[in-house]
Amino acid sequence: QVQLVESGGGLVQAGGSLRLSCAASGRTFSSSAMAWFRQAPGQQRELVAVISAGGSTYYADSAKGRFIISRDYAKNTVDLQMNRLNSEDTAVYYCAASRIRFTLASRDFDDWGQGTQVTVSS
Repeated sequence: QVQLVESGGGLVQAGGSLRLSCAASGRTFSSSAMAWFRQAPGQQRELVAVISAGGSTYYADSAKGRFIISRDYAKNTVDLQMNRLNSEDTAVYYCAASRIRFTLASRDFDDWGQGTQVTVSS
């Protein structure tokens, strides 16, 4: 059974930092693109960052220069370091895994975590 379990969310003041972590299990992820998505209340889910099977990264404009996605192949984890947070970053953050090496399309992500809440207070 494939499982993605997020951790590290919480309440932080504007300008602060949080590190989200996703632990993946149940299949091999070394050939998979991994990503973080987020969904704010009343808004559609949006892609935040992707890391390919080979380690290449992509960031949404909102995340560029502030967020860093990384992965540990041995531990099957993917992290999202979030810096200089602001109120617009408030959302539920989801970890996702694809079965292809790189994609930006949410429809290509087959496995999802349950999400972790990030709240940024101003």
